[in-house]
Amino acid sequence: MLIINVREGENIDRALKRYKRKSINTRVIRELRNRREFTKPSVKRRKEKLKAAYRLDKYGER
Repeated sequence: MLIINVREGENIDRALKRYKRKSINTRVIRELRNRREFTKPSVKRRKEKLKAAYRLDKYGER
């Protein structure tokens, strides 16, 4: 669980911004999306290979 201490005299919007930044850095949201449904390891590997091929196609030939 993320804990953000609101400093004295600090605007709540600023504290929310710090919370959002901290949650992005800890990759909580990404982990929740991945755990929403189970994907078989073979499907994960296939997706990773397709991503790598796409990246190589798009950016590798420069």
